[in-house]
Amino acid sequence: MNADKIAVVFPGQGAQRHGMGRDFYDNVPESRKVYDAASEAGGWDIAAMCFGDDERLNLTEFTQPCVLTTEIAMLRGLQALYGFSPSLFGGHSLGEFTALVAAGALPLAEAVRIVRVRGQLMQEAVPVGRGGMAAVISDNIDIGLISHALQNLPIDIANINSGNQVVISGEMQAMPEAESKLHEMLGEERPFRFVMLNVSAPFHSRFMGTIVGTFGEILRAIGKGIDEKKSAAVTSNFRGIFHSGLYEDLVYNLISQLNHPVLWMDNMKALASQARTICEIGPSRPLRDFFKTINVGCTSITTLSAAEKSFAESG
Repeated sequence: MNADKIAVVFPGQGAQRHGMGRDFYDNVPESRKVYDAASEAGGWDIAAMCFGDDERLNLTEFTQPCVLTTEIAMLRGLQALYGFSPSLFGGHSLGEFTALVAAGALPLAEAVRIVRVRGQLMQEAVPVGRGGMAAVISDNIDIGLISHALQNLPIDIANINSGNQVVISGEMQAMPEAESKLHEMLGEERPFRFVMLNVSAPFHSRFMGTIVGTFGEILRAIGKGIDEKKSAAVTSNFRGIFHSGLYEDLVYNLISQLNHPVLWMDNMKALASQARTICEIGPSRPLRDFFKTINVGCTSITTLSAAEKSFAESG
């Protein structure tokens, strides 16, 4: 663990909430500039959607640019107010794109446009109601047993979030059978919780395969300002390790993330091996508890007041 390095991590879709980032926007000019720049790039008022009660905030194509913009606005605010200077970056699913912006590997304006199209494609890949996702929660989950239980079912492992949580993704009508097979496989000696997630499509599964080619074209067409060398400071969800810093690798990894598992536990270990401090920045704090499962501390900042408290305590 390097005594000089700070890592920052960003949650992805599902972290959104109405009013997110408003305190940064109102009080920190640098944060306001991020919202203004993102809105100009996207062609719509991102701040208004984040701060109001517009229910489109929970539609994937809007959620993704809103969450990314809010997280970058928060980061820029912390940098301006406290000289916060992370050198390593990670993000969960959509959060990986935020991490690339934070690292300087992807311009904000391009990222906003890319993730909106990404959200549109992900939603259109499967008709609403056909796909779903569920969290399997238990102590010391055996990934091999989970995979075996899902054999011959139209369901895949989507996220390996920690040693205690795996998310599965696929056809909604097959979820009850998946739960039943897990009970048979794990038995009473390995109790688990099976929690359906409030999502509109089976993300990070084989069912996203139909959009891989189109998203690759979009990523290459819009991402003209990609600085692939800076991506070497960012962990790859698809690989589980840091990006190589090579352009083709970066593009391939981001495309493959769509229909392959998010290897978040591996990402956490990679970041923890290099940084002395890890900070989660976003509208909510799902990643902090994942770090706890590998005995790594993670400070979470979700509001400006939380930031003030955190930086005051750290001196």
